[in-house]
Amino acid sequence: MTEFPATPDHRTGPIARATPVRSTYRLQLRPDTLTFADARTIAEYLQQLGVSHLYLSPIMTAMPGSPHGYDVTDPTTVSAALGGPGGLKALADEVRSRGMGLIVDLVPNHVGVGDPRQNPWWWDVLRNGKKSQFAHCFDIDWSPNNGAGGRLALPVLQSENDPAALTVDRSGPEPMLALHDLRFPIAPGTDGENALRIHDKQHYRLVSWKAGICTYRRYFAVSSLAALRQEDPAVFELTHRELAAWCEHDLVDGVRVDHPDGLAYPAAYLARLRRLIGPHRLLLVEKVLASREPLDATLPIDGTTGYDALGELSGVLVDPSGEPTLTALSRQYCGHGSNGAWFGNNEHRIKRAVAERLLVPEVRRLVAAIKRDAAIGGFDAAATSDLALTNATVEVLSFMPVCRTDYAPLAGMAGSIVAKVGKRNRELTVPLSVLVTALSAGGEAAVRFHQVCGAVNAKAVEDTMFYQAARLVSLQELGGNPSRFGHSLLEFHLANTERANRWPATMTTLSTHDTKRGEDVRARIGVLSQFAETWAKAVAAWNEITPPPDGATALFLLQNMFGIWPADGRPAATVPGLRERLHLFAEKAVREAGTQSSWEEPDSDFEARLHRWVDAVIDGPVGAELDALVAKLSQHAWSDALAQKLLQLCGPGIPDIYQGCELWEDSLVDPDNRRPVDFGHRLAMLQSLTGTPELDSSGAAKMWVVAYALWLRRERPDCFVGGTYTPLFATGDGADHLVAYARGRAGGTPQVIVATTRHSARLADIGWGDTVLDLPEGTWTDRLTGNSFSGRARLEKLFTRLPVALLVR
Repeated sequence: MTEFPATPDHRTGPIARATPVRSTYRLQLRPDTLTFADARTIAEYLQQLGVSHLYLSPIMTAMPGSPHGYDVTDPTTVSAALGGPGGLKALADEVRSRGMGLIVDLVPNHVGVGDPRQNPWWWDVLRNGKKSQFAHCFDIDWSPNNGAGGRLALPVLQSENDPAALTVDRSGPEPMLALHDLRFPIAPGTDGENALRIHDKQHYRLVSWKAGICTYRRYFAVSSLAALRQEDPAVFELTHRELAAWCEHDLVDGVRVDHPDGLAYPAAYLARLRRLIGPHRLLLVEKVLASREPLDATLPIDGTTGYDALGELSGVLVDPSGEPTLTALSRQYCGHGSNGAWFGNNEHRIKRAVAERLLVPEVRRLVAAIKRDAAIGGFDAAATSDLALTNATVEVLSFMPVCRTDYAPLAGMAGSIVAKVGKRNRELTVPLSVLVTALSAGGEAAVRFHQVCGAVNAKAVEDTMFYQAARLVSLQELGGNPSRFGHSLLEFHLANTERANRWPATMTTLSTHDTKRGEDVRARIGVLSQFAETWAKAVAAWNEITPPPDGATALFLLQNMFGIWPADGRPAATVPGLRERLHLFAEKAVREAGTQSSWEEPDSDFEARLHRWVDAVIDGPVGAELDALVAKLSQHAWSDALAQKLLQLCGPGIPDIYQGCELWEDSLVDPDNRRPVDFGHRLAMLQSLTGTPELDSSGAAKMWVVAYALWLRRERPDCFVGGTYTPLFATGDGADHLVAYARGRAGGTPQVIVATTRHSARLADIGWGDTVLDLPEGTWTDRLTGNSFSGRARLEKLFTRLPVALLVR
């Protein structure tokens, strides 16, 4: 356990204890741009902004130069590259002295093994096999029929000729097998002159990544991330020693758990984790809930990391009137409407493809466990062929609508899915009986079934279907349901009411390191729902002017281009880095979609034509027309961006601000959303704000809204976490264009009113007219403008300066 050094404090008196978590600010720590020391230098700025807690990305030792920290290589040490335990202690002391605190991101499911030399546990397992002192930490199949002759299969070979490239590296203190840049240990007593013969004597076997052989459980299909066995108490204790030390020294106020669905027994793990951190620290899980999937209230957690809220906050601003036109546009260019019917008809097919291509090792191991557990249950599984059992298992996995069904609210779902599959496929009756017998045993097969189920769901939906659909890509987000075209006001309010009552301390978010698009990009793309006809005509014209290599790909990419296109009058070709970012995104998008190219088999010809098209759009007449369209719609985009931000910041739950998102941000999917942030610019802007800013490309209006909302949460915390939530409705012709609610202390009257504009395009033509909002008793002052209101407020006056208002009694 780390002994944290005492840190000299430049202030006099005792260090103040942290306040309860009111808001968080996510920092993506990186050795090259944002260490613990760097975080200390921006703590004062974040305090001035109103943030109560810094929410740190993983801080354990990771792969050298890791830009994200999720490839942990030593879960027992704080990253020296970030500043080590001393740096963490100094950061904790710094924020404590400011009445703030730390939330840490914990990665219990996997560690990085892409470069074996960097992971001492993995290196030891490769060297010593089953006898390694760390063998029990990993979920490895050592059985003789594991496809690798009982050895640990490493899918690292890129071609059939790779084995010939094996050499022995004797340049260091121990001989190693060398394959290009990779190095592997040589077991004691197995060294020799011939690299291939040495390889044949090792506890591991290097295999082609195309062979479908991998004998350790991975994170999804990522072979460079090997799963840990947290169900083993010894592994839990070893991998959580640092967290225990942080809690003992009162360095952290909460934990975010990365990917708990990958664990063998997530509920049991969370119970043990809660006991470790104590009853009062915040405990959040990265849980992507499916449509209408409830969060398990029996778990000892405070909530999720906020993807469920994200979908509602963005969805309530989408205009349903644009659905028919955008569905028809998708049907024209994609061959389908990217709607509920398409998702329903294709989800099963794509999940099957994922299970049969990307997750072959995991499915093979699951089927073997099913046969073993069914035999224990008395079923003669040997009479059922592996092919039939695999088919039945994959079929059931492919119809599962959630990541795993072993959470309390989902009891009975697995049975209904098995019944559905049996009704569709009478020939699967016997193998389904084997599957049910095995799952009923509650052993290894049941565990692996849920782990594989989550991987199938994530890879098929989030990483494939969300890149194939192109009706309105802002809906294609983690936690979102693109088959539904937005959310109504009524369901938005009921969802918030549920959150306020059941999960008052859950996290809410609009942008994360995993979102497909940043919050302001989604807001701008969402505005296309209000200008569907304009967009459809523009796409048709642009495809004539600059023909793309594929219509579906173009429809998808054009929306994303529109989402990040500069709105400050600069031609896109002159914006530093924009061209390169769009090329990287386009390549990733088509490979994820898998229809024209793929990660496994990239189509270099198609991708070359795609890159030429991207350049032609940026440099040609289409780019000029994008300039004009973005300028025309920018006010509506900024209006929606401010609306969703204020709705998040003052709504039920604890709002998280992703680094840099207090100003307009233009991020696409990772790694684009992990770019360094200019905090100096943000500090200067915050300190320069003296009055209500204009709604323009500077982003000052967004920072104004963020700061005042966070300051209000600091001033009246009881109105928010644990406070009341009351929907408010306007009257008049523009009533549907208002999203408003009141917050107050439990048992008290409303103290805060949030009012925001939605569907602003029609308002630009007709105005608010006679639309009014009846305010609760008292005088209400808009913190954003200083204007005061009482009784019946006319919305045209309420929204004179900004399209949002933050009223305080």
